[in-house]
Amino acid sequence: MPVTRMRTENLNIESNDRLITPNQLKAELPLTEAQSVAVSEARETVFSILRRDDHRLFLVIGPCSVHDTQLALDYASRLKELADRVSDTLYIVMRVYFEKPRTSTGWKGLINDPYLDDSFKVEDGLRKGRRLLQDIVDIGLPTSTEALDPISPQYLQDLICWSAVGARTTESQTHREMSSGLSSAIGFKNGTDGGWTVAVNAMQSVSKPHRFLGINGKGQVSVVTTRGNPHAHVVLRGGLGGPNYDTVHVAQCELSLKQGGVSPNIVIDCSHANSNKNHEMQPLVLKDITHQVLEGNLSIIGAMLESNIHPGRQDIPADLSQLRYGVSVTDACMGWEMTEEAVLDMASKLREVLPARPRP
Repeated sequence: MPVTRMRTENLNIESNDRLITPNQLKAELPLTEAQSVAVSEARETVFSILRRDDHRLFLVIGPCSVHDTQLALDYASRLKELADRVSDTLYIVMRVYFEKPRTSTGWKGLINDPYLDDSFKVEDGLRKGRRLLQDIVDIGLPTSTEALDPISPQYLQDLICWSAVGARTTESQTHREMSSGLSSAIGFKNGTDGGWTVAVNAMQSVSKPHRFLGINGKGQVSVVTTRGNPHAHVVLRGGLGGPNYDTVHVAQCELSLKQGGVSPNIVIDCSHANSNKNHEMQPLVLKDITHQVLEGNLSIIGAMLESNIHPGRQDIPADLSQLRYGVSVTDACMGWEMTEEAVLDMASKLREVLPARPRP
């Protein structure tokens, strides 16, 4: 009887297309000397804030996700002017998110689907993303993103000043290993339940060396060995039980960080569950953060705001010409006027306080 061999692999794989390598993309869109200096200086500024050598707070501000690169540059020009006005008190980093974690389905971001039409031209998305980051750095703004896909940092991380790991992935071993090798500071958001134990565990893990499967600059599968990332910290973003930015939750988080032997630094995300997903509540959260610092808090060193040119959100229409300019296609964002007012208010109230703020 002839032996029948059953196929046992790739049963659910439709295609497997070769992608440009990180080295090829960087050769096509190389980092200029000025960009290299700007990114290095921006990272060192954030490191100095985390060490308390710089008295300022840093604010990560920008759209929930980037879907239009020209819109992102329009926003960046406005944000740069605001950053210059508050630079003695606040260090502003632009939020430039290309990848969106989806609870079920939906648009996965500029890298995965740059044309918003389910064509999934990933190589085009990587080019668009890298070129945009270079343009924003040239404007004079540091950039931040979410470290979601473990491969994409090889293509873009040389342009990133600050990274975040989201609530859904803070507990992931893959993301902890990847983060241990990132060149930027890294903020771990608390879990979706609102607790920070997983973030503390992640901070403990990411500070240590790791070995894991990844790719090198040539796109080859490699064993990656990291040194560990010394610049990890926690990001409070609320959870299923509601907000966690208030003084009680912050004090409890401080205790957990101390007991865990990790960085005492706390960043507060003014969006997500901390604003009950109401974009217009973000300025109130920022006011509360400001008040806590005025009352003597020593652990809060930054905040995050989801902001766009116009407030609210929109679904992606079948006819892309119907997209409203300056409006988010993912989470609702507050508009530019509200953003500017909230940031200027924080800066004015903290301008005389932060230089005398003691170390924790």
